[in-house]
Amino acid sequence: MSEASPTQPWVKQLSFAGLCLAVLFFQLLPLETTPRRWTGPDLVLLICLTWALRRPEFAPAYLIAGVALLADLMLQRPPGLLAALTVIASQTLTRRARQMRDQGFAVEWLTVSGALLAVMLGNRLVLALVAVPQAPMGLTLIQLIMSILFFPLVAALAQVLFGVRRVAPGEVDAWGHKL
Repeated sequence: MSEASPTQPWVKQLSFAGLCLAVLFFQLLPLETTPRRWTGPDLVLLICLTWALRRPEFAPAYLIAGVALLADLMLQRPPGLLAALTVIASQTLTRRARQMRDQGFAVEWLTVSGALLAVMLGNRLVLALVAVPQAPMGLTLIQLIMSILFFPLVAALAQVLFGVRRVAPGEVDAWGHKL
């Protein structure tokens, strides 16, 4: 019998939303007054992709869409574009989650790296098509590389701090349904 309670998905969904809101809060803090020449990883996107791949029931599409749209609005990005790309990438990973159970971490890392690349390229392509000013390509590449490099850390912290690990083959939920 599983030791997970029937309310665990709600608790994990609230943890997901709270974690993303905390990341947004710290990104909005005015810690530096001069612009930097480099950028860090897109942590909200990484958290969304990690949770969607490892435990899709803890990061449903509506919650990812809400968090990503809030991130777009708060970080003054074109509203909805990166949110839509994040939902598409996370749902693609959600559909692959069952096949990824037997694969190693390297395959998971490569899969998420491909999703990150697709999101970044899709974002730049749409912004170029509608002639919206963009960040320099070098800055976007730095953010992509930093996001790819930070994925193992985000995955490890999600597993250690929040218990978000990949579903084992044959694992069941609190009601006895196969995951």
